[in-house]
Amino acid sequence: MMKYLDHLEEWIITFLIGAATLVIFAAVLHRYSAGLPIPGLQDWLIGLNMGWAQELCIYMFVWMAKFGAAYGVRTGIHVGVDVLVTRLPETWRVKCVLLGIFGGVLFTGIIGTLGTLFVWENGMHYAVFTKLGMVIPEDIYQGPTTPDLEWPTWIVYSAIPLGSYLMSFRFLQVGWTFFRTGELPHHDHGHVDGIDEVVAVDSTEAIEEYEEHKFDDAGRGGVK
Repeated sequence: MMKYLDHLEEWIITFLIGAATLVIFAAVLHRYSAGLPIPGLQDWLIGLNMGWAQELCIYMFVWMAKFGAAYGVRTGIHVGVDVLVTRLPETWRVKCVLLGIFGGVLFTGIIGTLGTLFVWENGMHYAVFTKLGMVIPEDIYQGPTTPDLEWPTWIVYSAIPLGSYLMSFRFLQVGWTFFRTGELPHHDHGHVDGIDEVVAVDSTEAIEEYEEHKFDDAGRGGVK
């Protein structure tokens, strides 16, 4: 089950990055192409409405950031200062790490809950009641829409509770793994996907070998 959730998380992030890049490229290309004085083509390009592109990309980057934050917790890619923690005795180190993870669970859980209440009162309750055919109270309104795309804002803001709850779950997952094994996820910034083995060369040996062959080559050059 976790494998499918991991893949879904990665697919969402990949799709949002790729789609946002294409939309931005198309919008920039349209903007500059519409300025070319080409009869017929210029009129057609000016007639195309690409004003929604910037708004869409903003929303896509927000969603990408929220799910990317959860991905960062899972892979250990977030920056952390642990100089003091690593110098503590083992017992205190474990407690400090678990306390920090619990703080992450609590914070993201609170943000997710507040975000859920905000989304619900921002028009989601109206959409749910309408979909289920329920009687809509007088104090419940439809909710605002976005300026260009005219989407219900509660759909856009759903990234807050979804991403925050997923991040909270990832903190719980990391905390449980650390409690059982004592290991935390670690991201190797020097790792390149697709390269399984990296041959390390000692710089001292490389310099010595270079100096040795340099004089040999000079001697052979003098004989010639």
